Amino acid sequence: MTTLPMRQLGNSDLQITAIGLGAWAIGGGDWEFGWGGQDDRDSIAAIHRALELGVNWIDTAAVYGLGHSEEVVARALKEWSGARPYVFTKCGIRWNEAERKTFRCLKSDSVREELENSLRRLQIETIDLYQIHWPDPEPDIEEAWETLQQFKREGKIRWAGVSNFNVAQMERIKQYGAITSLQPPYSLIRRDIEAEILPYCERNGIGVLAYAPMASGMLTGKMTRERIASLPDDDFRKRHRNFQGAALERNLKLVELLREIGAAHGNAPGEVAIAWTLRHPAVTAAIVGARNPAQIEGTIGAAAWRLPEEDARRLEDFLQANPV
Repeated sequence: MTTLPMRQLGNSDLQITAIGLGAWAIGGGDWEFGWGGQDDRDSIAAIHRALELGVNWIDTAAVYGLGHSEEVVARALKEWSGARPYVFTKCGIRWNEAERKTFRCLKSDSVREELENSLRRLQIETIDLYQIHWPDPEPDIEEAWETLQQFKREGKIRWAGVSNFNVAQMERIKQYGAITSLQPPYSLIRRDIEAEILPYCERNGIGVLAYAPMASGMLTGKMTRERIASLPDDDFRKRHRNFQGAALERNLKLVELLREIGAAHGNAPGEVAIAWTLRHPAVTAAIVGARNPAQIEGTIGAAAWRLPEEDARRLEDFLQANPV
């Protein structure tokens, strides 16, 4: 197993690698935010390859694949002979089994039921980081956060974090217990957290786990107009604005710049995109999804590589000159 640089996550005792494995896509298709069909054997091989390369944490959620992602993670860990990685998961999005439609709930009883279901699917006794997936319904965020503090006292979770919260929402809940981490979307083409959220986390010692650093595959260098047009109907990206119209044209030009910068350093375009997010001092680590071992091998280089300042400036100049 390779040794990767470690970073402390917020106020926790968790030392995590700068890249973690995101398990959204391995939930598969057949639900409203799916990525299309997925072979579980490929998913397990991807998890094992990430662990072989030194990644020491996996981020999933109950809703990914409507429970399926957590089950695949459990299978992969059961077949893994090395040290168990940290397992992070999330609550707050439920679903109707018959219709496979999701709904949001943050009531205490519902969150407790979700926790027990996640522990069962993951086949573990304690979740290393349990996160509220979305601040929705917003009036119930305090109730959910108090419930997560109770889970900590019971030993069912080690640390508690939030995902997709803004500063005002974090301010509301912090009186009930310290926030270990925030999980926000952050990439070259989604930077809205830079103004308030990242400075707030840095000031308050809240770890930041940036998700979608490659913009759901847009910045990997593998996306073309033809590939996007042929995405299956149950892949949410087919409907996403970054994969359509003027945004798509700008993003494909950005990828060519990423490719040029990466080639000069022996890195893939996606590694440049990930390294760009990791250079922000408030960002602890990036969540990088993978559906097969090759995708891991094409991104792992970002974990130990620092993007040179002159290249960061080139990217900034491009974005300023090419707004959407």
